[in-house]
Parts: sequence; C-alpha cells; structure tokens
Amino acid sequence: MDRFTETVIEVDPKLPIILTTRDFAATPEQLFRAHTDPELFARWVGPHALATRIEHWDARTGGSWRYVSAQDGTEYGFHGCFHEVRPDRIVQTLTYEGDPDGVTLETLWFEDLGGGRTRLRTQALVDSFEGRDAWLRSGMEIGVNEGYAKLERMLADGAV
Repeated sequence: MDRFTETVIEVDPKLPIILTTRDFAATPEQLFRAHTDPELFARWVGPHALATRIEHWDARTGGSWRYVSAQDGTEYGFHGCFHEVRPDRIVQTLTYEGDPDGVTLETLWFEDLGGGRTRLRTQALVDSFEGRDAWLRSGMEIGVNEGYAKLERMLADGAV
C-alpha cells in the first residue's frame, strides 16, 4: 500500500475539484477529533504565519462554523456549514469571506489503514475552474502542508 507522508494535491481535469491525500500516524478517531474540536482545529489549521481564532463552531450535522485567521493585523474570515458529520466522513461548505460568491463543497474521509495509521482524503468541489485555479494560485498548498505538519506534531506530542 502506498504511503502518503507528504500531502499530495491533485486536480481533476474535467471538474473543478481539488483532491488532497495524506497519511498520518493517528487513528481515525484522533483525526476526526482534530477536525471537529474547535480548540484543536484552531491550533493546527493554516500556515505558521497565521493565528486562528474560532468565532462559532457547531460540529454536528446541520451545524455551522466561522473562524478568522490573522497576520500582522490583517484578518481572513472563513465560514461554512456542516452538512454531515460522522466518524468516517465530514461534508461541509467553505467560503472565504474575501470571495463571498465562491462556495466550496468539501468532503473529508478518514480511512483506517491499520497499525495506528489513517489516510485523510479530501475532495473540494469549487464553483468554477477559475475559482479552483485561484485557490491553487493563492498558495493554499503552503497552508495545507504547514497545517498538517502542525497537526502531525500535535499527534506525536499526544495533544490529540
């Protein structure tokens, strides 16, 4: 079985979708908790340069969320709705408030690989190819990679 020790980011050539895959030394329950516990989520999401504060967080099917990431006095707001929250999968929307017309439908899967390892797969369906390509040009891979590296350290330190 292939091991994705670094995040693999791919695009679908026929649909405005961004796919990410990464393996973690963690159980599915740990990764699920890291994505649904607001205090944990705020500690690992995004690049090192940004500090995140949770403004609203109701991680349940039908719930909603909002957080703000800040750097040097500049704030970036994000919000969305949890459409489905269950131990093996989360389906949610995501809107970057700097582009309020762009709504992304994101699905996360927590795949148990055995031996205390889990594969996290995400699929982000963006509203257009232009929107997808703007996300890719934004440097999102830096935020994804640095955020997952922080999450890996938290898992290794027993914080999750």
